[in-house]
Amino acid sequence: MKHYGQAIRLRDDSSIQRYAEYHRAVWPEVARGLKSIGIWRMLIFQLGRELFMYMETDDGFEPERDFPRYEASSARIREWQDVMASMQEPVPDAKPGEWWAQMKLVFALE
Repeated sequence: MKHYGQAIRLRDDSSIQRYAEYHRAVWPEVARGLKSIGIWRMLIFQLGRELFMYMETDDGFEPERDFPRYEASSARIREWQDVMASMQEPVPDAKPGEWWAQMKLVFALE
């Protein structure tokens, strides 16, 4: 199993409630699509406009390969991604071209 931490920011305060509403009623195609690429568990935490996503995945999961495959798998998933992107912006420390910024694990209590 692999673990990932990623960060992104909501564009403005008006996106906070809208983003939460979408995720309270996530589209079934989105949940199925994420599971189909090897994501076992996904948690998104929010503080103000900041979002932190934690994922547990199959050992073979590769974000650079599998997220584009997920997004290309259906028109409904692309629609969800477009709606989410309309509310998001990269965090200041994101690398050039990086949307959800990959975070480095610095501590694990086992």
